[in-house]
Amino acid sequence: MPIYRAPVEDYRFLIHEFLEAEKHRDLPQFEDLAPDLIDDILANAGKLCEEVLQPINQSGDEEGCHFENGVVRTPKGFKEAYRAYSEGGWGGLSAPAEYGGSDMPTVMSMAVGEMAMAANQSLAMYPGLTSAAYGALIATGADWMKQHLVPRMVSGEWAGTMCLTESGCGTDLRLMKTKAVEQPDGTYRITGTKIFISGGDQDLTDNIIHMVIAKIPDADGKIHDDLSTVNFFMVPKFLVTEDGTMGARNGVSVGGIEHKMGIKGQATCVLNFDNAIAWRLGPKPEPLKPGEKRSASAGMAGMFGMMNAARLGVGVQGIAIGDVAYQNGYAYAHERRVGHALTGPVEPDQPADLEIVHPDVKRMLLHSRAFVEGARALACWTAFNMSVSHSKRGDAPIAGLLADLMTPVLKAFCTDMGFEAANLAMQCYGGHGYIRDNGVEQFVRDGRINQTYEGANGVQAMDLVGRKLGRKGGAAPLALFGALTGWLAENEKDEALAPYTKGLKRGVENLQAATMWLAQNGLKNPNDAGAGASDYLRLMGIVMLAWMWARIAKLSIGKDTRFHKEKLISARYWMERMVPECALLLERIQAGSTNLMEFA
Repeated sequence: MPIYRAPVEDYRFLIHEFLEAEKHRDLPQFEDLAPDLIDDILANAGKLCEEVLQPINQSGDEEGCHFENGVVRTPKGFKEAYRAYSEGGWGGLSAPAEYGGSDMPTVMSMAVGEMAMAANQSLAMYPGLTSAAYGALIATGADWMKQHLVPRMVSGEWAGTMCLTESGCGTDLRLMKTKAVEQPDGTYRITGTKIFISGGDQDLTDNIIHMVIAKIPDADGKIHDDLSTVNFFMVPKFLVTEDGTMGARNGVSVGGIEHKMGIKGQATCVLNFDNAIAWRLGPKPEPLKPGEKRSASAGMAGMFGMMNAARLGVGVQGIAIGDVAYQNGYAYAHERRVGHALTGPVEPDQPADLEIVHPDVKRMLLHSRAFVEGARALACWTAFNMSVSHSKRGDAPIAGLLADLMTPVLKAFCTDMGFEAANLAMQCYGGHGYIRDNGVEQFVRDGRINQTYEGANGVQAMDLVGRKLGRKGGAAPLALFGALTGWLAENEKDEALAPYTKGLKRGVENLQAATMWLAQNGLKNPNDAGAGASDYLRLMGIVMLAWMWARIAKLSIGKDTRFHKEKLISARYWMERMVPECALLLERIQAGSTNLMEFA
């Protein structure tokens, strides 16, 4: 049976030493964040994930969800585990106190979210999606929704979903066919079918609040293949009046559960909306004037706010799946005996040495560990920047730019690398990794979806290159390079840090060169930007983790504990084995698109 140990010690290091949270009491939600409170939250969340969520991960995968007579049933034990999670207040850890939340900073809910996803991704997705949905309601919903719906979602009594994808419309929302027709009372009637809806139905909560995008027809009743009439709606499974009373079943039904390769304990549904009553979120769209075209509607802003929160959450899922896979690969390498060490038997009295003595096994495991712990630091740094961006501090604008820039990087790079780590862990098991009893193959299957949903990783790369780099005159990359070069200037003369600063400097130079090349060539030929986007995102991911590792190395040098010594081993791995990839990525980016576009 697979194992899992929550990374409580690592999060304590990151929050106390790396972020120095106690020095930032001027930030929103940091005022009462005492060291003891941080430690208690991490310890209790870790215990719940290890003892309640993880033991039913493999059984939930084997049983899966059931769809019987129009009703969705989750696997055995999921109801009880969900109840324990909700009663502990974990789903509302960062929600405002006025809605029943604990008002903790994002970095704390992110830490708990990673632990929960590593322990049981299928189960943890239910409250994870709910938090994204109630966040959107807080930002865009009517007062009665905030008063009566949000508290029930924060408590876990009700759940939430995101309903975006259709069979003929994934990323390209212009092709969406679901329509919302306004009624005399100001509500709307939604008709259409959505697919791949995580948590689309379940038996865990009394009600589900669906967050749906749909098109509002024009005066002639037609919907157009553009974004001008796409709007954002709240559609409850059971109707809710403005005083909070739950009523009859709405026109939302389950067409079936998708048959998936992974996350089988997560009810991924086809949802049919049949004249379902809906409430528009955000401002009412202005009618198009004759000949007028709009690239997006006002209602799109709420959807993108929810999507960005979900993308960060999925990036953390990539870290989580990488960690739990690494932990199991590491454990197996300390149990399995195979061959002798290349330099001679380590245990001459045994017929074979432990697998961990072999260099390639160490490579696979250290590759995964260096990614997981470096990416965890990057996610914490980004969450911290999000908190700064909502403050009145002078560095708030720059922090907002950096957090926005990192969103596609965290989503794509961390899920790509998380899947890599899961595959490497499976490889450590050899043929036994392919056998379901050992459980590691589940991590490969579960982790694969993270690269695809909430915007496939190629789309994240295009968002980074096509939107984030050039926004506000390139303010975000300028802020990033200012931070990187400023840190190097302060630290590169430190001889003890030289093994880390030299590698970081090479990576930064490659990233700057790639950014300049895209700026000069991408506008002239958009295909050049598209051809290099994925390589550019990976390049930025490697450099950002190199910076995290250099900063962690600075905190670890001279400290004679196993924890800090192992940090330095992982930091050196990243500088020696991953940073050299930056030059390769730069060369691929500069190859342009000519050869690719000749492919018929």
